[in-house]
Amino acid sequence: MEFSLLQPSNLEITYKSLTSQAVNDLSVDYICDALTKDVFEKNSIKNLMTNITDDERVIKYRRDIFDDLHRNKTLRTDLEQLLSKLSDLRELEKFQKDTDASDLWQLINRLREIDGYVNCITKIKESLERIDIKSEGLLELKKLVSDIYENSGFPQVKKDIDETLAKAQQIKSITLGVNLDNLLRPSNAGIISLNTFTITDSGLLKNFMGRVAQKDELNSDTSFSSMKSFHPQNPSTGKYGMGQVVVGAQKEVHSVMTSEAATGSDQLSANITKTVTAIVKKIVRDIKGTLQKYISISGFTLVSLVPEIIFYIRWAELIEKMQAKGLTLCKAEVLPTKDRELFTEGIYNLKLAIKAAEGEDINIVGNDFEFSDKGRIYIMTGPNRGGKTTFTQAVGLAFLLAQNGIYIPAKSFRFSPCDNIFTHFPADENDTVDLGRLGEESQRIAEIFNMATDRSLLLFNESLATTNVAEGLYIAKDVVKAMKYVGTRTIFNTHMHELARHLDTLNSEAEDTSKVQSLVTGVENGARSFKVSIAPPQGVSYARDIAVKYGVTFEQIRNKIDGK
Repeated sequence: MEFSLLQPSNLEITYKSLTSQAVNDLSVDYICDALTKDVFEKNSIKNLMTNITDDERVIKYRRDIFDDLHRNKTLRTDLEQLLSKLSDLRELEKFQKDTDASDLWQLINRLREIDGYVNCITKIKESLERIDIKSEGLLELKKLVSDIYENSGFPQVKKDIDETLAKAQQIKSITLGVNLDNLLRPSNAGIISLNTFTITDSGLLKNFMGRVAQKDELNSDTSFSSMKSFHPQNPSTGKYGMGQVVVGAQKEVHSVMTSEAATGSDQLSANITKTVTAIVKKIVRDIKGTLQKYISISGFTLVSLVPEIIFYIRWAELIEKMQAKGLTLCKAEVLPTKDRELFTEGIYNLKLAIKAAEGEDINIVGNDFEFSDKGRIYIMTGPNRGGKTTFTQAVGLAFLLAQNGIYIPAKSFRFSPCDNIFTHFPADENDTVDLGRLGEESQRIAEIFNMATDRSLLLFNESLATTNVAEGLYIAKDVVKAMKYVGTRTIFNTHMHELARHLDTLNSEAEDTSKVQSLVTGVENGARSFKVSIAPPQGVSYARDIAVKYGVTFEQIRNKIDGK
């Protein structure tokens, strides 16, 4: 396998893709928009993020690379410069198959591209040698770049390119000769000479104009501001069938020496190009020889690293913006996958961190949480807008970031990787027309269980809430039993408080592979605290707190009426 910054070499890794539902429910597009506005980068980052593995070696490999890049901004800057060079080289590999690549200008541009690449690899090598690298991946990249530099003979490459370009750059101007027919129409044109000097107003042309000015029938004005464009029109378009010489840069009149013309877009410039190439055929042979000698430099394989480098750099930039706002983020610690655990302190939602980084004034509340033998399935209840959905999504995003090696919005995060993240959030009404709400929700639940394993993470948000309470509760109990039987880690947030009231029964009716716990979002002094804790469902106590806060209990209303 080729070198990659996403996984160690010589590993056979299985990746699983997030479902389109999970991508939507975790707001992955929103996150990618915050990372970059470039469409290519956005699609590339999304693709990398949403294909995950629970292989502990891969996760540690990515985490350590990201940690190195986050700490070394200079290295990120140097790598970003490499990106533009590598992008330029995407087409360079095709040169070996291009048998017609004899155009002088094309060959010179190829040389310049290789020259830029050589300079870039040299700079990356120096940068990697200058900083304290700890990650396996960047240490391997350092060795790879050093090998490219040494084995490809970059000092000699640089010398050859400089000498070859110097030969080509000796040509400073071309002297053209234009023949006219008896109606003074340009009949043909050719190159008289290639010159090592630049033609200026005070040079060859001015002297020529001075000489012809001695004859009265010719233009005697030798003063002109600059060299003018020349383009012969089709003779049939002239008033008397005569051709025209157009002087000046008029609209829809193109110079034969514009960049478009130099590529052979008209007959005259094509002939000029052909003639120049023929005259300087020795230079062309030298350039082609230099290119063929170095075109197979192994370093061109680094082109494949472009999406990976973009991925790390954009995330490092976003994390820096969050930290600049005083937000706490941490490097994840990877626990054995088989343990199916999570221990985190101060976890909060990545989307809130993005909004804060963009300047919004947000009060972010962190929470402590765990998946362990104490509980792996949580029935989460609480008041409307109390933070249930935000917390549920926060856990999913934290797993997604950690498994991609990115810092986590939390004080600490120790976790066993999951093999996939499945979500079951309310669907758009347009998606429920054929099956009805309950049918659509039930179908999606069945699809999740067709794919989920004991290493999966399931996030259910107000599932089965679109039917009546009795029907929803009946199905929800069986779904929780199934989660327990499979052994998944789950957050099931719901308004069905009854689902969380009889956990002893739920825990006894299925094999004890994942214990079910009740998780609640809190209300303090009648206000939502957005804090979560393991506790029995509060039921009407939430409503009581809110009623007291706003003075709408019967006692408060009666006392107001009675003037007490």
